[in-house]
Amino acid sequence: MKTKHIFTFIACLALVSACGQRADDKDPAAPDTAASADTGGMVLPATTSSDAARELYMAGWADYENSRFNSANGKFLEAAATDPSFAMAHLMASLSAASTESFASNLRQASANKAEATRGEQLLIEAFERAFASDTEGWIAAVQKLTALHPDSSRAWVFLGNAYANVNNSADARTAFKKAIELDPGLVPAHINLGNNLLTQEPKDFAMAEKHFMHAVEITPNEPNPHDLLGDVHRAQNNLEAAYDDYTRAAELAPDLGSGFQQRGHVNSFLGNYDEARADYTRSAELEDARGSNAGGFFLVFRAYVNVYEGNIDAAIAELRELAAGADDAYSEGATDLKVNALSNAALFATEAGDSEAASAAIAAAAAVMRQQADDVGSDELRDAQEATISYMEGLLAARMGDAEGAIAKAAAFEGHAASSSNPRKLERMHEILGMAAYYQNDFESACEHLADGNHLNNMYTKYYLARAHEAAGNADEAARLYAELAVWNFNGPGFAMFRKDILARAASG
Repeated sequence: MKTKHIFTFIACLALVSACGQRADDKDPAAPDTAASADTGGMVLPATTSSDAARELYMAGWADYENSRFNSANGKFLEAAATDPSFAMAHLMASLSAASTESFASNLRQASANKAEATRGEQLLIEAFERAFASDTEGWIAAVQKLTALHPDSSRAWVFLGNAYANVNNSADARTAFKKAIELDPGLVPAHINLGNNLLTQEPKDFAMAEKHFMHAVEITPNEPNPHDLLGDVHRAQNNLEAAYDDYTRAAELAPDLGSGFQQRGHVNSFLGNYDEARADYTRSAELEDARGSNAGGFFLVFRAYVNVYEGNIDAAIAELRELAAGADDAYSEGATDLKVNALSNAALFATEAGDSEAASAAIAAAAAVMRQQADDVGSDELRDAQEATISYMEGLLAARMGDAEGAIAKAAAFEGHAASSSNPRKLERMHEILGMAAYYQNDFESACEHLADGNHLNNMYTKYYLARAHEAAGNADEAARLYAELAVWNFNGPGFAMFRKDILARAASG
């Protein structure tokens, strides 16, 4: 599974591979003087009067659809500079951005120029305006209108599928992705997004996910990303050796990119090849730095995890703090997001270790960075999201230290900051705070109830404690089922890094 390196909302957007544009029939809302691009059958309007901007825009799409986001972003930015009124170029520069600040500023430029665009363009921009405003219902509604306006656009259906996936509506997401494939069987992003949904959301179907990733390989055999995704599904099938080979092939196909080595680093971490894992992560960062991408810093976060797999959480915390301290000097863009990422991981590791002093320090440092970022971006929605995240970290720490009253207060604060969101999943982390508070008060039945309402599908920290709570509550069968699922998760994250050895032991004994 690919790791996107900016804040969670943009990470979700990065799954939305390609909306694509062509105007078969000129939208009646488009101004008569605007030229809509004939963009090779993509079937959505992209309004610009500049042939040079349109050419750059389409070159950006070629990169974007093949997950070359850094290169795509440069071309979209150049297209927008060539025609500053080109709303879709600004939007795509936003969706391919490498930092929260760049995402927000480019989205604002798209919004400022959408009045002269076609109705289809306006709907797409509106969708991401609503998403950034935490209005999930508005996001989905805008993309639904887009598919109604352009029902033959396979890429519009991909956008809709990812909007549904954001709220864990896998049934409607898969229907939308299948519609995209029906319209264009050769559309790689449709196969990739459907495969990812089958891989990560319930009900999972690893065999079918592999089939769609193989389709992507057949369509673009020399692109690294489909091979990378095959590695993901082989990890999910607990075939780590095959995954290792897939990631090696991805690295061979794109020797200037770090992602293949990063992914292979995960496999080496799981196999206990810790020196090799560190070497892979280091190489991945060196390659990304050499090509001017900030992704390498985020890959080094995973290098810190190797310490955790070795059983040395203190070393991981120190490495993450050092990474955050050097971010401003290392990266001109995305340094703030990297600091938040590294410090949040350090906070969680210290929380689990019961090191209140280290956890509090990491949370305070992360909070200062997050609040400054919200001020810099000037977004109330981002500010609410940041404050909710801060309350979450503080709530988990209070729960871990046995301060149930403090944890409950932080859960209430989280709920207040999330109140304006229309996302049905908005209170998952509130329930995780309450579940952990109950767990450490030995109220295991309440812990089960709250953690089940958390993000236990994709957050292995939550799922692990849900299993532990069921075990302590005497629900042996449910605990065994969860441990069995956890044992073959095989995707890297702080929870999995901390608990993998214990998970494997518990799964074996169950």
